[in-house]
Amino acid sequence: MDRAPRLHRRRSRFWALLDQGARDELLSTGRLMAFQPKDTLLHQHDLSDHLLVIRRGCAKVAVNSTGGYQAVLAIRRAGDLLGEQAALDGGARSATLVALTQVEALVIPSAPSLDAAGSSPVLALALQQVLSERLREADGHRAAAEAVQARLAALQLELGAEFGRPEGDGSVCTALPLSQDDFAGLVLSSRRTVSRVFEQWRGYGWVTTGRNRLTIDRPDELKRVTGSGP
Repeated sequence: MDRAPRLHRRRSRFWALLDQGARDELLSTGRLMAFQPKDTLLHQHDLSDHLLVIRRGCAKVAVNSTGGYQAVLAIRRAGDLLGEQAALDGGARSATLVALTQVEALVIPSAPSLDAAGSSPVLALALQQVLSERLREADGHRAAAEAVQARLAALQLELGAEFGRPEGDGSVCTALPLSQDDFAGLVLSSRRTVSRVFEQWRGYGWVTTGRNRLTIDRPDELKRVTGSGP
């Protein structure tokens, strides 16, 4: 039986790695900004170099190809640091960040934040851990050894646990503006394959799908698919 996919294992949130002194220092140099669903927080290819820390809500990380295809690489949540690569190397943004829900983010100028990292061991260690986890995440995207069904089930359970609304019958409804193309990118598969899996799950009565909405009707069955259920 497949093990639970490593692609969606729980990571350490940048904000949770900081002590109060490091948080206060970043709060003093940054400003809080509010974004509505579908707002763009960062644009691919932009030359801006500020950093973001999501304080509330979630956003998707997407890359546009030269052929016009958009691949969703990850979902970032409260506590996650974003834009660190451009801040460190001075290059263009490698991806676009789009709000999936209402988002509150701390926008931090890169120069003060990097200066603070140089003088704060806690901040420097947190930044190093984030960079290390992003490298492992990229390796996971390249390897993608787990079965598509297991990865998709793990993703739905994770989104349901964090952003879903429990129903009285034990089901969990998650309403996020994510398409089947988005899910395909997140689980490293094709839209056709993801569509077939959802069709199969609907036939089993495990899920109900709608526009920007997915209800997990049988959570235990999806857990079993990941290898974490009975």
